[in-house]
Amino acid sequence: MIYSVDVEITAPVKATEVGERVADAVQNIFPSADVEVTSEEVRAETHDVEEFREKLFEQRILDTARGRFREGRTEDGFTFDLKKQAARQGVVNFSVGSPDELGDIHVEVTVHEPSVERFVAYLTPETEAGEPVVEEDDI
Repeated sequence: MIYSVDVEITAPVKATEVGERVADAVQNIFPSADVEVTSEEVRAETHDVEEFREKLFEQRILDTARGRFREGRTEDGFTFDLKKQAARQGVVNFSVGSPDELGDIHVEVTVHEPSVERFVAYLTPETEAGEPVVEEDDI
């Protein structure tokens, strides 16, 4: 599928953390992201979500992810939070409820093309008996 998205990622760097490790956590999930590290925060931006999508498929969490994206729906995209510790291991683990003590990785996705619904359907297709049901034109 051809898509046009802006993905903005932010994560706080607490006094007990090393900024480069927080940056590594972000890049483990979004390897193509351009990352900036300050003493207080990691900021990153990317336009490529293919490796993130692959992780969702590999971890078999498409239904969970789709639910989080729908809950975080905005006018032109969606937002969600990820656990830093899991991301350091290259694992997608959505943050639910109150933020982790060290803060979460916050992700804002702005979808320019196609529609938000169509992009979410590409990123996290419906499943049947635990297997993704992928439309031919989504490949």
